[in-house]
Amino acid sequence: MMIARLSLRTRLLAITVALLVAGLVAISSIVLRQLETQLLARVDAQLAPMGTALSAIPPEFIARMQRQADRAPLGAAQLDLIEKAYTAYLSADGTVVREMGDPVGPDLPRLDAATVSARAGKPFTVEGPNGEEWRAVALPRAATGGSDHASVVGAVSLEAMQSTIARLRAACLIAGSVLLALLALLGGIAIRAGLAPLRRVEETAAAIADGDLSRRVPEPGPPNTEVGRLARSLNKMLAQIEQGVAASAESEARMRRFVADVSHELRTPLFGIKGFSELYRMGGTEAEPALARIESESGRLARLVEDLLLLAGLDDTDGPALDLTPMDLRTLAADARHDFAALDPSRPVAFTGPFGGPAASAPVLGDEARLRQVVSNLVGNAVTHTPGGTPVRIGVGTSGSEAVLVIEDEGPGLSAEEATRAFDRFYRADSSRARTTGGAGLGLAIVRSIVTAHGGRVEVHSEPGKGAAFQIHLPAAAPQ
Repeated sequence: MMIARLSLRTRLLAITVALLVAGLVAISSIVLRQLETQLLARVDAQLAPMGTALSAIPPEFIARMQRQADRAPLGAAQLDLIEKAYTAYLSADGTVVREMGDPVGPDLPRLDAATVSARAGKPFTVEGPNGEEWRAVALPRAATGGSDHASVVGAVSLEAMQSTIARLRAACLIAGSVLLALLALLGGIAIRAGLAPLRRVEETAAAIADGDLSRRVPEPGPPNTEVGRLARSLNKMLAQIEQGVAASAESEARMRRFVADVSHELRTPLFGIKGFSELYRMGGTEAEPALARIESESGRLARLVEDLLLLAGLDDTDGPALDLTPMDLRTLAADARHDFAALDPSRPVAFTGPFGGPAASAPVLGDEARLRQVVSNLVGNAVTHTPGGTPVRIGVGTSGSEAVLVIEDEGPGLSAEEATRAFDRFYRADSSRARTTGGAGLGLAIVRSIVTAHGGRVEVHSEPGKGAAFQIHLPAAAPQ
């Protein structure tokens, strides 16, 4: 359809104008019809006494008055809305015997005595030779005096009334057209202003389609309007889309970094194995050091694959398979103290409660093997990233409904950014790929995944130059 191709503003304006035209036509028609009815009633009200007078007064007297005054019968020219009058006297069979008044009167139907009597003096409308309408009334003569005038017809022209209605119709047409044009102009302005928020929505959508996800729809004022609610809903949706796209981009970037890191971590030991194999085959080294280096790189490769498989299992949507049994974190803390002593005998180790005071029992329901791996990774992390002889503190006990284990060192500490990313996979604080600090950057990621699988959380509190404290919080179990 043609209207479907028009813009919303044009369609609204067209519908508004159509409704205005229909309203104006309906109102004008009702007013004109009502006016015509009222004017016709006024003509009939003047025609009835005129007909009564004509039926009672002898025609000779009326003719004498007409000759003396040179005017229409009974002074029709002086009557309201009546400019021309006509009088006809009829015989009993309806033949016109005598005419007076306007020389071009109406074309009368056959009006015999019976028909005149049946009409009972009610006015009726007839047409003249030139199409002009007349209003007539037929009455029997009150006294014929032996004449053949059985009835009389009095008629008045409706030309003046129709002229009045025609002038009013023209005035309504002109005034209605001017009013319609003015209302259409004002309606167009109002519709344009009303649709302005939708144009802003369109512009915003176009900008977003071009890639500007930061654009938002300006809220048009009152929040309780339809456009206001639409703007707020769209802005919420756009914010969610922007966050989703940003999260997707970040996830894609992390995946790329992860693949790059995995490739690098796998390539390094594989190249070592390949290099020493070729070197031995070419006779560039003895068998023993070559096999030792191949064994070392193979072990590192095996550990890396095992760590990746462990993380994949911990990330499984069905959850990792944990062998949960009642245990005490204080046992793991005591073993961690022995590990520190074995790895660096010069390192002072304090054994306290989680936030000071004496160490206490910390019963949990956990997988002992996995939790030992957590503590082992934290011990290894402290030994690797702090100078030899740096004091450490092992804290264990309960805090509220949680069992807490803390491993705190007095080493160089971490910056805020490093602390935030400490548990990311393949993240190393030195960000270099040098092997001076060893490790693939998976230890703390494994710590977080295992603790999370137990329904707990791991936190790091650190400042540059003030050491780092890693805290494990697990749901406390009832003492055995």
